[in-house]
Amino acid sequence: MRHPAPRGRFKRLASIGAAAVLTSFLVSAPAQADPATIPGVDEIVSSPNIKLIANEPKTGPFAPENALNSDLAFQGKYAFAGNYNGFTVWDISNPKDPVQAVQVLCTGAQNDVSVYGNLLFLGTDSIRSDDSCNSVSVPNSAPAETPRWEGVKIFDISDPRNPKYVKAVKTDCGSHTLTLVPGKGRDRSVYAYVSSYNLDVVDLPNCAQPHDKISIVKVPLKKPAEAALVSAPVLFPDGGFPGDADSRTTSGCHDITAYPEKNIAAGACMGDGVLLDISKPAAPKVITTVRDAENFAFWHSATFNNDATKVVFTDELGGGGGAECLPSIGATKGADAIYDITGKGNKRKLEFRSYFKIPRDNAVTENCVAHNGSLIPVKGRDIMVQAWYQGGISIWDFTDSRKPKEIAFWERGPLSTDRLIVGGSWSAYWYNGYIYSNDIQKGFDVLEVSDRRIDKAEREKTWQFNPQTQTDYRKYW
Repeated sequence: MRHPAPRGRFKRLASIGAAAVLTSFLVSAPAQADPATIPGVDEIVSSPNIKLIANEPKTGPFAPENALNSDLAFQGKYAFAGNYNGFTVWDISNPKDPVQAVQVLCTGAQNDVSVYGNLLFLGTDSIRSDDSCNSVSVPNSAPAETPRWEGVKIFDISDPRNPKYVKAVKTDCGSHTLTLVPGKGRDRSVYAYVSSYNLDVVDLPNCAQPHDKISIVKVPLKKPAEAALVSAPVLFPDGGFPGDADSRTTSGCHDITAYPEKNIAAGACMGDGVLLDISKPAAPKVITTVRDAENFAFWHSATFNNDATKVVFTDELGGGGGAECLPSIGATKGADAIYDITGKGNKRKLEFRSYFKIPRDNAVTENCVAHNGSLIPVKGRDIMVQAWYQGGISIWDFTDSRKPKEIAFWERGPLSTDRLIVGGSWSAYWYNGYIYSNDIQKGFDVLEVSDRRIDKAEREKTWQFNPQTQTDYRKYW
């Protein structure tokens, strides 16, 4: 999921973030699952090794149906939860009883969050009148001279209960998602790799075609007010994948996951999967690309295994707003694809091994497709937890990249049997012994797992966690 107020007809279908405007759809899907296998409205079903231990519903300006909860980041005893209308800081000292520390109203979808030291980064990918938290939406049809802004907002969270707005940096096509990469050596900065894209057939102010690049914002840690755009490398000088009837044209990137210790990043760039050399943070270089026009419609996100010998890419078929976990869709579309990373240095390649999709059919009123997840720090195994919107939360093992298998699941039944309301888990991440999920409609969830295959992971602790910036958990967890 991950997209804001749409810029045009195609963008509206590209990623569920667009559902901030269209949060329900008429149901007309063909092949349905057996109704007897579908839970009732809001009914919880799960494997016996996972349970919900807390739920905090959306409140105030974040409560409306079109105020979608989005991504998560973590630091110390706090979880930072994005929402299309701002972000919430949760005190998770007691995971069984999260307490809202503060709610910051700052409209500007999709408000994905990342944190680094005393700074919080908020991505804005909807056209706004200015860079303030009091801005208003600007329609696509507005005259070209109309002031408009999209990009990255930076907050000081040295006191997490009292975030302070520091700086905003405008970027072409806004900031759909962003990924933090620390500076190297004496460079006391953090770099924000800003992913954005343009699926429209015409140029738009602040989002011109071709858009085959990412934006990189350098933020001096001691002087964040001096943050500025320092480069905008073109990753696809040949234009990337041209698209076809089933797969999106490459026109920017949707998401990038960095592994700074390994000097690599994986980009999910609409029509292409990309492996990047990030040894020079301000000047990443493409090592190799891969395509899957048969089964991947929209390359959405990526997760490395801890050794960085594999990468899991996700396909957000239907843009996150469609019912894609149906018998008619099958097991290889709207799924994960596991690639082994072979070779060394700039000769590395991505070799396809297998697909993984949750083995449960959902109702035609449930948006369901592969979405955001993270590794669970189990030494010697490759295990991750992942959100599937209304398909729920899945824990699965891809240690054998040719034979992935699910080991736990949890989900709610559909929000409605009459219409498709965009909902479910946007992000599900492991943090210091628990799974935290930001449910688009139901709020902030905490789950606990009891399974011998991951028991030792509960001992591993970290102080800061951004899922799109991976670290070697053998050193830091």
